[in-house]
Amino acid sequence: MGHNHAHDSAKNLKAAFFLNLLFACIELAGGLYTNSVAILSDALHDIGDSLGLGVAWYFDKIAKKKRNKTYSFGYKRFTVIGALINTVVLTIGSIFIISEAIPRLLNPVMPDAQGMIILSIGGLAVNGFAAFRLSHGHSMNEKVAYLHLLEDVLGWAATLAVAITLHFHAIPILDPLLSIVISIFILYNVFKNIKASVTILLQKTPEGVEPLKVEKMILSFPEVTEVHDCHIWTMDGQYNVLSIHVVIAQSLLPEEIIKLKGSIKQKLASFQIDHSTLEFEWENEACDPC
Repeated sequence: MGHNHAHDSAKNLKAAFFLNLLFACIELAGGLYTNSVAILSDALHDIGDSLGLGVAWYFDKIAKKKRNKTYSFGYKRFTVIGALINTVVLTIGSIFIISEAIPRLLNPVMPDAQGMIILSIGGLAVNGFAAFRLSHGHSMNEKVAYLHLLEDVLGWAATLAVAITLHFHAIPILDPLLSIVISIFILYNVFKNIKASVTILLQKTPEGVEPLKVEKMILSFPEVTEVHDCHIWTMDGQYNVLSIHVVIAQSLLPEEIIKLKGSIKQKLASFQIDHSTLEFEWENEACDPC
């Protein structure tokens, strides 16, 4: 199953990258032709997305490498780096678009509404297909890329609505207004993505994992008298790691300890823990790191 997910994520990111890059070039030319700042904002956004998707695809391939002595936990966290780069690119692009759209608010220019309609339909089709390919993604990279593509779909839907309105009514100010709204929406979601990536790098306890419940489960074993020094973090938003000290009775035999360890690790899987390190201690044993 894991191998299939790894193969699918790389394949989906690759397809989304080439689709976005191809259409971004088309819409950049189309935005210049139609004189629409909204189309140009989507074009620059898609170019930024293409760069981000390329980075995501590259880091996603690195993240599949097996762990070694240099990276003992493996390369999973490279997906978080890819997601961060992606969000930075989107932030820069959105700020640039806002700076270009504000002068258009003061001096509105009527764009080519018919050309906008054609490009909007193309944008909906291309970004919609790419978003669908990534909609069931598992990695942080895929989730961030999917959100970007979903934003593009919503942006193109809004652009189509504005283009149809402009086709029947000469309200040129709608074009720069739309580009600003799209950019602000993108910046809002970028902030959420940056926050999620930073919390992973800061080793915050993963969402949905409750340390107190994990400790309570381990304490439910009669052989365990105490637990402490519990640390739970995630490598990439998916792969969760646990380290904990487990105090046991001195009367336990080696084979009983091995059996206990296996039982605890088996139950930890239901708590979304993928990798665990259990340090067993005797009662009254001094614990220096604690």
